[in-house]
Amino acid sequence: MPQPLQSVLTSAQGSPIPADINHEDHAVPTDQISKDYARIDKAIRYIVDNALDQPELSGVAQAVGLSDYHFQRLFTRWVGVSPKKFLQYLTLQYAKESLARSTNVLDAAFDAGLSGPGRLHDLFVNLEAVTPGEYKSKGDGLTFRYATHSTRFGECLTVETSRGLTGLSFVGEGGPDATLAEQQQGWENGRWIADPSAGKDIIARTLSGQTPVASDGPVSLLLRGSAYQVRVWEALLKIPPGATSTYAAMSEKAGYGRQAARAFGNACAANRIGILIPCHRVIRDSGVISGYRWGTARKQAVLAFEAARLEQGLQVAV
Repeated sequence: MPQPLQSVLTSAQGSPIPADINHEDHAVPTDQISKDYARIDKAIRYIVDNALDQPELSGVAQAVGLSDYHFQRLFTRWVGVSPKKFLQYLTLQYAKESLARSTNVLDAAFDAGLSGPGRLHDLFVNLEAVTPGEYKSKGDGLTFRYATHSTRFGECLTVETSRGLTGLSFVGEGGPDATLAEQQQGWENGRWIADPSAGKDIIARTLSGQTPVASDGPVSLLLRGSAYQVRVWEALLKIPPGATSTYAAMSEKAGYGRQAARAFGNACAANRIGILIPCHRVIRDSGVISGYRWGTARKQAVLAFEAARLEQGLQVAV
């Protein structure tokens, strides 16, 4: 069995943030937060589709079926900032500025080496890769348990093994069955069992909208991929919340050179553990946000959420 790759995940400020932050979403049920996201997603899609017309906030509110007042409340409840502030994080200009700001941060992170601290959130995480034999046999001998959950960014499907969480996908238009089929692809020889408890603990600690508690113990992730893919996913953990990088820059920092940007991007696209392995923090050189297997609008929402939380000095964990 491969030795776990140990990372320490901290806050964007590099030290734990108190768990008693007074923030509105502490009192909001996860189901409500998940429903809120559906409207956030719709609002982002409307803004992108109508970018040339530069829609007013009242127009965006109307498009998602809310009054101006309730539109304001929606964003305050979901992320803690106004719609106007949140939408500033979606602009191309902000994306370009984020890339520029992140350069020194990433340099420092990679100077520590790939096995050094990650910067996802205030939890420890154990990373382990499947063995070459498990990868070649398409999961023969492995048992995968799966379930669906409500999260801050919509309904997701988690896949768990005895060695840790190995899949987190957001449910798309095809529904849970299509999402499950995608997770099973290439791993058909494993044993797949529906289990409502699969991934429940990790979701509660990371994507429920509540503040994670580091003392609860580490989060274990089992990475299903080739040696190159695992190396790329490990590199992604070096990008702090609120920061972004490009495919070319990350490929270079991971030791493969800028010319391997396309291959790096393909490995990002093959990531089966959304959010926790933060492939969403890699964008194009131009600052354009695209290329996310769970939808461009969701990638924009996650990045804007992280930026808003970072600016507020609040917990950046999703």
